[in-house]
Amino acid sequence: MKKVVLAYSGGLDTSCAITWLKDKGYDVIAFMADVGQGEDFDAIKKRALKTGASKVYVVDMKKEFVLDYIFPAVKAGAIYEGKYLLATALSRPLIAKHQVRIAHQEKATAIAHGCTGKGNDQVRFEVTSYLLDPTLEIIAPVRIWEFKSREEEMDYAKEKKIPINVTKKSPYSIDINLYGRSIECGVLEDPWVEPPEEIYYLTKNPLKAPNKPTYIDLEFVKGLPVKINGKSYSPIALLEKLNTIGGNNGVGRVDMIENRLVGIKSRENYENPAGTIIYIAHKELESLVLDRETIHQKEAVSHKYAELTYYGLWETPVKKQLDAYINKTQETVTGTIRL
Repeated sequence: MKKVVLAYSGGLDTSCAITWLKDKGYDVIAFMADVGQGEDFDAIKKRALKTGASKVYVVDMKKEFVLDYIFPAVKAGAIYEGKYLLATALSRPLIAKHQVRIAHQEKATAIAHGCTGKGNDQVRFEVTSYLLDPTLEIIAPVRIWEFKSREEEMDYAKEKKIPINVTKKSPYSIDINLYGRSIECGVLEDPWVEPPEEIYYLTKNPLKAPNKPTYIDLEFVKGLPVKINGKSYSPIALLEKLNTIGGNNGVGRVDMIENRLVGIKSRENYENPAGTIIYIAHKELESLVLDRETIHQKEAVSHKYAELTYYGLWETPVKKQLDAYINKTQETVTGTIRL
C-alpha cells in the first residue's frame, strides 16, 4: 500500500479523511503538531488509531515555533494589512516542514491535509511542501471527496463507525496557538454585526478590565523580548505571561475585513494579547534607536515580509534574504520600553 502522512486534528474532517484515504488504498499515518493549542493529544492519538491510522506522530513544536517563526516575524515587524499579526499563518510552514520530514522518514509517497478550498491554509501547506519536496503527492480530501455537507460527513462517520466527538457544531471556525487565536464564520460573516462576547477566550471585555492601568517594562536584546519587569523568561513562558497580562486588560482584539490569498474578502476576528504588546513595544524601541533611512526602508520590508508569510512563501529564497537584512537592522534594537 502507498503511504500517506495526514495532518490530523482529530476533528470530523480529518477523522473521516483517515477512512476515506484507506478506502482509496492508502496506508494512513496521522501526524499532529503541538504549537500550543492546548489539546488532549493522548485522547486524539487514540481516536486516530481507532479510526484506522497505522501510526500516529505527535510532535511538540512549541519552542521551535517561537524561536524560528514567531521571533523572526517580531524582528521583522510583520503585520498583514496593518492588523493581522499572522499567528495562524506562521504555524503552517512549520507544520508542513515536519509533515514532509515524517513522510521522508516513513518513505511515504504522499501527504494530505484537511483544508477546504476556501481558505489560505491549503496554499500554505501545499506551497511549503512543494518547495521542500516537489515529488510528494498532495491530497486534499475535503476539496475532492463526495460529501457536500457536514451532515453527509457525519452520516459517513456513523456508517463507517468512525469515532468522532461531534455534537452541536459551533458556528465559529477557530484556530489557536501560542501566539494568538483566530475566529471566523457564523454571525461574523455579516460585517454590520458587532462581534458577540462569546467569541473571545484570551481577552477580557475592556468594560470588565481593571479601571487602573497595568504597567510593564518589556526588555529587548537585538530585537527580541527577553524580560518583563526585570525578570527573565523563556520564550514560551514570556508569551504566556504577556498573553495573561494583555488579556486581563482587554488588549489584542482585532476585527478586520481581510483580503485572502485565494481572492475573496473575509471578516476575521483575532485575539493577540502577547503579539500586540510585543509589536507595539518593538516598534517604539526601533523609533528610538534606528536612523531615519533604516526606519523608512524597514517599513517596506516589514510589509513584504508579512505578505510572504501570509501567502505561504516562508521557505522561499527572498524570505531568507529579507531575514538577513532584518537581522542587520536589529543589532542595535536593545533596550526597555514601558507600556
